[in-house]
Amino acid sequence: MKLQRKNRLRASALGALVVSGALVLTACGSDDNTKTDAGGNTPKASAPAPGDVKCDGAKGKLLASGSSAQKNAVDLWVKNYMAACPGVEVNYKSSSSGEGIVAFNQGTVGFAGSDSALKPEAVEESKKVCTGGQGIDLPMVGGPIALGFNVAGVDKLNLDATTIANIFNDKIKKWDDEAIKKLNPGVTLPSTAIQAFHRSEDSGTTENLGKYLKAAAPEAWTYEAAKKWPAPGGQAASGSAGVASQVKAVDGAIGYFELSYASSQNIKTVDINTGAAAPVKASSESASKAIAAAKIAGTGSDLALKLDYTTKADGAYPIVLVTYEVVCDKGNKAETLPTVKSFLNYTASDAGQKVLSDNGYAPIPGEIITKVREAINSLS
Repeated sequence: MKLQRKNRLRASALGALVVSGALVLTACGSDDNTKTDAGGNTPKASAPAPGDVKCDGAKGKLLASGSSAQKNAVDLWVKNYMAACPGVEVNYKSSSSGEGIVAFNQGTVGFAGSDSALKPEAVEESKKVCTGGQGIDLPMVGGPIALGFNVAGVDKLNLDATTIANIFNDKIKKWDDEAIKKLNPGVTLPSTAIQAFHRSEDSGTTENLGKYLKAAAPEAWTYEAAKKWPAPGGQAASGSAGVASQVKAVDGAIGYFELSYASSQNIKTVDINTGAAAPVKASSESASKAIAAAKIAGTGSDLALKLDYTTKADGAYPIVLVTYEVVCDKGNKAETLPTVKSFLNYTASDAGQKVLSDNGYAPIPGEIITKVREAINSLS
């Protein structure tokens, strides 16, 4: 009995030591921005392999802000990068693409995240802070814009572009509308009122959804694609996290956000009827198929992409976004340039892009990411 009690005490002490050590490691390696994802869960981290993070010249604090769609990816990148480069702090404020570009053009951040490429007027304004240069777009994160829904008793939902447009422009008001029933034979749809949620602030995700609807359902969606929500009706929420939270909480809700917000909160997502052999589910793989067909529309070191929102290719999910990291090609601040290059070189590396595919995003296709790496190395 004494021997058993001694063994129990020894095991208890060892367990306490293990827990204590784990807590110490967590405290040393954690950052407030990187503890959890949109649903309060810890995303899957992919520790960078030796050589994937080059800290050469990186120092001090680097501020960045913008797109909330890429927040979960950036949080993991920051966590991995700061673990590899002690003494360097990267702080990414997840707000919106519009706010990120404003901060960039005010010179308060080293780079901005934006879900749409810089407009000509924003490029012109950037020349004031990029001495001798201008802001450029570097595609870094790809992914599907998921349409999350919460309709009691409905586990699977197919919609096409026209029906989605009419839901979000307040013309289809009930879930048992004939247009929805026609796309979902055999599914019992309730007469619940549709509660459509959109972003309250300027958003690149909003603009990309608008580009899809304008291209795929031009007769139903007559608004020009813009960061500001254009249609009447619906309810507004702040950020992708805010829209996802509302969809999660409200019966009859539908909204749009990056796929990881749906995955982390177990929100069901719409399959898109594109005219392909079967409706397409939002996934990293299906988004990659669509993004791989993108063409570079930018010039010089600007790598803005032109996406095909009307694709009917089997397995290609059409509602995609690409988040750009917006930087100065020339005229970067001397104190932050080494850290900007070091951090972005990691995000564009094989290990950095693997973080995307591990967490519901879509890596940037090989030919394009190679050009991104070249552009990063040329920053001055």
